Amino acid sequence: MNKTIQIRTGLEASYSDIYTPEAFAAVQALAELDHDVKEVMRSRIDRRAQRALDNERMTFLDPGSTIARTGIKVQDARDGNFEGSEIPHDLQCQWIQGTGPAAKPTGSLERSIRNVAYALLSGADGWMFDGEDALGQTHSMSLDNQRNLKLAIARDEVFMTAAEGVAGDMNAWADGFFGHPIVNDWSEQLDFTTLIFRARGHHLDDRHIRNIDGSGFSASIVDTCLFIVNNHRPLLEAGRSIVLYLPKIQTAEEAAVWNQILSRLEEHLGLEVGTIKVYVLIEQVEAAFQLMEIRAALGKHFVGFNTGRWDYINSVSDAVAWDPEFINPNIESIGMTFGYMRVYEDRVRRSMNTADQNGNFALWQGGMEPNIPVGSEEGVAASMARAVQGAEREQREGANGKWVAHWKMVNIVRPVWEKTGELNQMGREFPPLTYTDQDAADLFLLEPAPRTIRGARNLLSVGIQYGNALGQGMQAAALKPADFFGNEDILYLMEDAATGEIRLSILWEWVHKGARLTEDDLESGVRVGDVFTSELFQRLYSEEMEKLRNAGNRDVHDESKATSLPIAGEIVDSYVRSSVKAPWYIDLLNLNIDNFDLETGRQRIKMYLDAFSADGTRITENLDFA
Repeated sequence: MNKTIQIRTGLEASYSDIYTPEAFAAVQALAELDHDVKEVMRSRIDRRAQRALDNERMTFLDPGSTIARTGIKVQDARDGNFEGSEIPHDLQCQWIQGTGPAAKPTGSLERSIRNVAYALLSGADGWMFDGEDALGQTHSMSLDNQRNLKLAIARDEVFMTAAEGVAGDMNAWADGFFGHPIVNDWSEQLDFTTLIFRARGHHLDDRHIRNIDGSGFSASIVDTCLFIVNNHRPLLEAGRSIVLYLPKIQTAEEAAVWNQILSRLEEHLGLEVGTIKVYVLIEQVEAAFQLMEIRAALGKHFVGFNTGRWDYINSVSDAVAWDPEFINPNIESIGMTFGYMRVYEDRVRRSMNTADQNGNFALWQGGMEPNIPVGSEEGVAASMARAVQGAEREQREGANGKWVAHWKMVNIVRPVWEKTGELNQMGREFPPLTYTDQDAADLFLLEPAPRTIRGARNLLSVGIQYGNALGQGMQAAALKPADFFGNEDILYLMEDAATGEIRLSILWEWVHKGARLTEDDLESGVRVGDVFTSELFQRLYSEEMEKLRNAGNRDVHDESKATSLPIAGEIVDSYVRSSVKAPWYIDLLNLNIDNFDLETGRQRIKMYLDAFSADGTRITENLDFA
């Protein structure tokens, strides 16, 4: 077989347990699909540009058309006239799914693999081990993530030793918090949680594999092949399902490309079509226009949708960046009951309880609970009460379960579903989906909510901190605005790439659409009705950066203040003040992974923004590949 891809020098040897001959052969066998991935990504940018040029919002597909890259009519998809999947036994009950990476950014294997142990001992029904938004990509972390999962699935001695120690640490915490342990038999507990992997999306290139011609190669193909080739045998021999989460899908055509990847890999491995099961994160507004079509395009692989919050808000903002009338409020106001979020959630639940031609329904997993029960007694009590109330609302609305971002939250939120005793709510009756002009308009529904200086400071502070955390190797980090450092009544929230994305999108809206503030702010001299100008943004930016430079090591690592923090700040400032809205904050961050030179960072930021402004080119390859 002629090689059309290459691995970075040295990694094939140092990660020979991950880049096995079988895994590399699979990536090579699917390499031609990299062209299809690039085609649908170019189509994304072209649609975005055309809508902006025409001042047109998204619309539903023509019911008489055929879903691109499939033979399925749109109307057939909407009517459930397609073959879907039965829900396997280990996904029937998913009251709580935890999320987080399987590796830490620094330290030994023995320390890093503890992430997997915490997850599998948490009592979560499923755990989505993240290869995307929450996984740092510094150095070779994506490969460490794969290695730790492979060792854990194989029950390697290094993992089992770590798990025994972690069980003791978890029980020590639980004795103090609940008054009783949460892990009774640690070795038995390891078999309770369904292991799920989130591959990176079509929009990202891999950092360690590229095409022979030097161009970037699809991270979605790499992640899928490495995880499934290395782990499918032990999972299937143990009677477990092979389950992925697919992120950032915008259209049914993109889902069809994913279906090609999955089917081609199954064929390569001699697996029956539909062996690999997938959840799809509905975190892009365009996907909410094509829910049934996405289900149909994925066919026997598809098991459910997840209603993520943060990326979805970002996608709404990005889709109408051209519309001066669409301006989001403070991020704190945009919960799942706010305007377009409420409409989106309702469409997802209705699409899940539309049966396919064999009467199969699908799963709806609720959104993220980002709280962590660490802080003052009063602060923790208030935050946990809100977390439980949020879970109760989702359960009432028909969700089969929800996500949590930290293992400590599992046993706080899971009782909401335990009380009902029902494995899931599949088949619960909801009105059928409709596809009217009003339905389309409501997917961008804004409602009155505050837009304040306090809100702007929160957006800025956490947005910068997130970029700094990513530069330090932590794509999932516990953060809060600088003004609340040291205030134990205000809890840290788990933030990942998605939360960084939306913060910058909202700030960009406020600056470039002339957002008017809804409250006086005496400290900054702002009055109700004042416009959020570029000059005001720059003043707040300077003040918030100064707070971060002067913060203690607990909140802003001292080693980052002259390395990754200035670059993170430069990215935020450039993104928000750019007249052309960049489609992804993560693109600019990825270009500066493992770079700590500010001048180099500035050059790369300018190169990206210039290229995108010129013709919509996203620079996504690893500039430091050699």
